[in-house]
Amino acid sequence: MQTLVSLSPSVADHFAAITGKGPPGWFTTHDPVDRKLGSGGGTLHLLREAWKAREPKRNFEDWLQTERGILLHAGGQSRRLPGYAAEGKALIPVPVFRWSTGQRINQTLLDLQVPFLEKVLAAADTDSRWLVASGDVLVQCGQLPSSLPRADVVCLGIWGEPDQASRHGVFFTPREEPEHLSFMLQKPGMEAIRRHAREHYFLLDVGIWILSARAMRALQGACARAGGLSGTIGEVDLYGDFGPAMGSRPAKADPEINSLKVAVVPLEEGEFYHFGSGPDLLESALRLQNRVSDQRRLWTRDIKPHPSLFVQNSLVGRGVLSEERSRIWIENSHLPESWVLSREHIITGIPRNNWSLELEPGDCLESLPLKDGGRVVRPYGFRDSFRGAVGSPETCFCGEPLHEWLRGRGLGLDELQIDPEVDIQEAALFPVFTGEPDAGLIQWLLRGGKAFAGTYTGMRRVSAATVAAEADLPAVARQRAGFLAETLPVMARHAERSVFYQVDLEHLAELYSEMDLPLPERRPDVGEDLFRHIRDAMFRARVLRRRGGDDGGEASRAFGALREALIESARKDPVRPVRDILDDQIVWARSPVRLDLAGGWTDTPPYCFLNGGKVLNLAVELNGQPPIQAFIRPRPEGGIKLRSIDLGVSEEVHSYGALRACAGIGSGFAIPKAALALCGFLPEFHAGKCPETLSGLLDRFGSGIEISLLCAVPKGSGLGTSSILAATLLAALSDLCQLGWDPYAIGQRVLVLEQMLTSGGGWQDQYGGICRGLKYLETRPGLEQAPKIHWMDDHLFSDPAYRPHILLYYTGITRVAKRVLGEIVEGMFLNSGQRLDVLAEISENAEKLKESMQEGHYDGLCAGVRRSWELNQALDPGTNPPEIAKLLEPLADWIGGCKLLGAGGGGYLLILARDSLAAHRIKEHLRAHAPNAQARFVDLAVSRQGLQVTRS
Repeated sequence: MQTLVSLSPSVADHFAAITGKGPPGWFTTHDPVDRKLGSGGGTLHLLREAWKAREPKRNFEDWLQTERGILLHAGGQSRRLPGYAAEGKALIPVPVFRWSTGQRINQTLLDLQVPFLEKVLAAADTDSRWLVASGDVLVQCGQLPSSLPRADVVCLGIWGEPDQASRHGVFFTPREEPEHLSFMLQKPGMEAIRRHAREHYFLLDVGIWILSARAMRALQGACARAGGLSGTIGEVDLYGDFGPAMGSRPAKADPEINSLKVAVVPLEEGEFYHFGSGPDLLESALRLQNRVSDQRRLWTRDIKPHPSLFVQNSLVGRGVLSEERSRIWIENSHLPESWVLSREHIITGIPRNNWSLELEPGDCLESLPLKDGGRVVRPYGFRDSFRGAVGSPETCFCGEPLHEWLRGRGLGLDELQIDPEVDIQEAALFPVFTGEPDAGLIQWLLRGGKAFAGTYTGMRRVSAATVAAEADLPAVARQRAGFLAETLPVMARHAERSVFYQVDLEHLAELYSEMDLPLPERRPDVGEDLFRHIRDAMFRARVLRRRGGDDGGEASRAFGALREALIESARKDPVRPVRDILDDQIVWARSPVRLDLAGGWTDTPPYCFLNGGKVLNLAVELNGQPPIQAFIRPRPEGGIKLRSIDLGVSEEVHSYGALRACAGIGSGFAIPKAALALCGFLPEFHAGKCPETLSGLLDRFGSGIEISLLCAVPKGSGLGTSSILAATLLAALSDLCQLGWDPYAIGQRVLVLEQMLTSGGGWQDQYGGICRGLKYLETRPGLEQAPKIHWMDDHLFSDPAYRPHILLYYTGITRVAKRVLGEIVEGMFLNSGQRLDVLAEISENAEKLKESMQEGHYDGLCAGVRRSWELNQALDPGTNPPEIAKLLEPLADWIGGCKLLGAGGGGYLLILARDSLAAHRIKEHLRAHAPNAQARFVDLAVSRQGLQVTRS
């Protein structure tokens, strides 16, 4: 997938240097400077330029049909938003949302647009080749459909009121077939909307269309006809010309376009944010900040609605902003205390200064360096449209008719040598300073009078169009970066009120390293905010590593803080073991293993603590038996004896110290030692007065303890064996010691146990094994993770019609998950945007697979498992090592879906064959071409009991 962006010529020249987005993933160009193409002609021009730059030896038609990507129209003059005319609206810096986690501190509108557009195109049918969108619009929605319909043109729409529809392009779809387009109208009147609504639904066009190769050919035809005999691309507006010709009852006749199949997809809970004008900028930014009112998702304690004041990459003196100020946008600017503001201001690009300025309502100001070394100062009005001839009485400037603005300053068009017929966009109105801009002249531009009329008349002046074309964009970027470097330490000092610790800290650490900024002076206290403390420590670790040294123990401090918080929860809930077994009895606990189908990693701390987790998994027995078992019997001779049946080793424990050493290097019985500790055989987890020695405690208990463990699954299997073994043993000890723990108590203590062992881990493994069958598990945010379990019909795994299609193959390749877990958890601590985006998709996929399973579709199961595997690889490329890729390659035509279980990299492979014949061929091939001597197929059966605890 590639992203093609159409920009203004000056921005296209510097795009890669300014944004860091370059080939091969990104291609940028601009429309021809000598003619207009419209959005349709511009789309075709953008594609042709990309083709010529990348694969000119290929036929254009072939390239168009085989390539796939996003086309973003982000050029234009930005007349109604002058402050970003030079850089383009797609590069508007957008404030981090106060309810978000993982956004970049210097994000742009483009950064927010593209991930959503990529998801849309990924959900489209393979025949849908090119997604076209506008660069000044941001779309948000609750959840995209898992797949989009197959059509020549797929258009996204949102529900709206008639008055909204009258200002937009509108899709009308028949009520009996709402996915099909009847016709599209541009800005229809209220009466027309009401008339058509009797038989149609109507949706607002959000400007996101996906076109097939056939639709692109139709667009080529329309552009060729508009170009006439010249053979050039003619001007065609995609939404105003092409759109009205679409549908079963098109509003415009064009046989080629009329014949296209068009589908309309409503975005459920869809929202449309426009950044086309100054008022739009403020309104959209405010709506986005206040989009979420759920206080559990707000990261600061200030729960008031966000004010309509936005300050980014700027230094602003105390007192300049106060509560009575409103609708103000300040970006890339310095405003000392000598500035006085009011409301409805957009202030951009102001360099360091000591000016004394007073802005009245609606005053906006921009300053930009030019390529020739000068600096332009540009006043304008909050609602100026920058359209119309300068001689027209209706043409406005700085919030009033231009002729009145000129008269108020003792000026006329003749004195300025401006032709009355010239469009205001081309009129030389803005003074260029060769040195420090004069504050008095700037105030005069805003307020009027005659003091500076002569100075202004004699100065070099440029037009709005010249400002956009001649701005020194690298210098603008350097100024913005400089201001950001100064503001970051301030944000860190006031982290309890800022977004500092909720942004993408991995990216922020990169900025800190590049800018050579000092680490934050203040370290958030663990008692003040656990997760802010952890993020701070991990952030420091990442900065120090980027600077070429070690992390000073900061990463260990982060993991230690989380570990201590969980262990402390068990200390606060101590237990007292009381023997409940006869001398000749044995407590026998056994559990199945789990197959993780979707949602894995969302159950892992700290992600689940902050977002909750969603997992779909299946408990299975292997080769006819539950493979994880624990046996406990009284030991008359005292002490604690630990035995591993599968490993053939044993160890005796006679002291508290030996139990506390459960996390020590070389401890082969770490799990049973930690389990015994949590069951009250260590003083720190024991309720009431505890004997001074382990021998004394066992004497009071009534005997020693012998524990035998059997794990009939190879290490590194990916079946959750360690966690399930811990849960199985805790269940047996609970029965032995009268602790009365239910599955939720056991599951929570396994979380603690794994922290005691420093291995970490989530909750899905233990619940996946001890809870029977197929289930969807969901938790809420918080340290107490008690999944709500939704039991599901498992007939796809047990019905003779489908069971032969499902294969479990042990690859004989092992990989320990601890290192992978550590890397991914570090990314969670750092709010890594890339990782959090993938985790959000993993969560969505679990929900979608749950719905497919409820509908009983085998194809849906295959698609969900296949998507799980793709997302796991996006989170950790090591999930699919070369050996596994080589193993799977010859099987591709027979597999409907597959994934390595658990963290991947080896272990068990779940294969969903397309049908019984495909399953037979897979078995034949792998038996004939096993990757190693240990590889083998294993029979699986759904566990109907889950954990079982019985006595002899």
